[in-house]
Amino acid sequence: MFLPIAGCAVGPDFVAPAAPVADKYRNAGGRQASVADREYREWWKGFHDPILNQLVLAAYNQNLTLLSAGTRVLQARAVLGIAVGLFYPQVQQGTGSILYNQSSAATPLAGPNATPSRFWTDSLAAQAAWELDFWGKFRRGVESADGAYLASIATYDDVLVSLLGDVAATYIGIRTTERLIAIANDNIKKQRQALSIADAKFKGGGTGERDVFQAQNVLAQTQAAIPQLTIQLEQLQNALAVLLGVPPQSFGLSFSKLRGRIPQPPRTVAVGIPADLLRRRPDVRAAELAALAQSAQIGVAEAQLYPAISITGTFGGTASTANGHNLGQLFSSKGINYAAGPAFQWNILNYGQITNNVRLQDAKLQQLLVDYQNTVLSAQQQVDNGLVSFLQSRTQAAFLQRSVQAANSAFTIALQQYDQGATDFTTVLTAEQNLFQAESNLAVAISNVSLGLTAVYRALGGGWQIREDSYFVDAATTAQMRARTDWGALLPPANAPQPPAPGLAGPENIGPTIRPPEW
Repeated sequence: MFLPIAGCAVGPDFVAPAAPVADKYRNAGGRQASVADREYREWWKGFHDPILNQLVLAAYNQNLTLLSAGTRVLQARAVLGIAVGLFYPQVQQGTGSILYNQSSAATPLAGPNATPSRFWTDSLAAQAAWELDFWGKFRRGVESADGAYLASIATYDDVLVSLLGDVAATYIGIRTTERLIAIANDNIKKQRQALSIADAKFKGGGTGERDVFQAQNVLAQTQAAIPQLTIQLEQLQNALAVLLGVPPQSFGLSFSKLRGRIPQPPRTVAVGIPADLLRRRPDVRAAELAALAQSAQIGVAEAQLYPAISITGTFGGTASTANGHNLGQLFSSKGINYAAGPAFQWNILNYGQITNNVRLQDAKLQQLLVDYQNTVLSAQQQVDNGLVSFLQSRTQAAFLQRSVQAANSAFTIALQQYDQGATDFTTVLTAEQNLFQAESNLAVAISNVSLGLTAVYRALGGGWQIREDSYFVDAATTAQMRARTDWGALLPPANAPQPPAPGLAGPENIGPTIRPPEW
């Protein structure tokens, strides 16, 4: 059916760009980071934190940035429908009119005694123009729009992956800050005990007032840490609220069950090899699809160098009440008129505009190919950065655990010795400060283990799979948009089957360039 109108397609066929990929990650291959391949569909569940699981689900259902990305998928899908429709007759119109006419009696051809004539005319016609796709301009347009649509899906998935990582990292930050506040409060109790001993010894004449002032100084410094930590905590809670798509609010009651408990990650992680990122990272797929869409634009631009061949035609009828005719003859053989035939248009002297537009589109493609390579490099960097943070922070936490035990013992002994008069208060002060610092450092290191693994999961592109059984906008948005516009099968009601969407979109999902129009 389409053979007479679908000839060659000028412009380059897209070739997947080469990617600079390492053989393995720098920190992979040991017991804690294997090169096994795993998808990590719901990686956050590995932290065994029920509140984190609830937050992830809430963010997926309510986050406004993700919803915005979903509407961009619908925009791209509508643009694809427009591109598909351009392959078919580009102009098709029905026209009609009924007019009352009075002719002039003052023209050179009219006699001196002529009077104006009055009559009715009616007309009805249909016209069509079909630019045939000899050079593939419209097919390349469909290919480009299809690539852009798939890229919008991959971008949605990338936003989702980032959202999941942000929720987990923010939640870990909240729990870490809660833990730091608890550590500060615990050390305040210990420092008040030391102050009480120093004050009692001063009042008993066993020491000078300097010990009391030094104890008050250290205590006040520790107390001053709590307002700063509270600022940090509330800012993190506000950030989490925005991620959840709700106004900033306190999470005190909902978080009280596990307050100060930093989510603990699994002991090991499987990261695969860097080449796996080419098929599992949504942003890598989006970059490749953006290049594919741009590659097709070269063909669209290059087709302008050749003549546009069209078939045009009109068919209709015209009648009047002049000279003994009647309006009913509009539908008779006398009133019918038609015209049909081929035509062409060729932009001959364009002064290099078309040629330079082709060059422009090619340069844009080259930029996107470089961007793709840079995306692949950045993806590997992010995995390695997350891995080194996960592994080294765990080693650091083990050392700091010993440090905390030693600092705690040192403080206990120093306080006892000071109380017994066997040492001066400077030893107690040093022990207090060392203990507070060691416990705080340990909490941060434990947090960095979880944050490092979260960064690994995020860099590996895990989590986008949770959207596979749902659509890109929620039920409320669907109802709102359908109330304004007829979306047809592109946006069915929430309780109806949704249009199929590819898993992780890639060039293999590009559809045929000739397909039925979408009404």
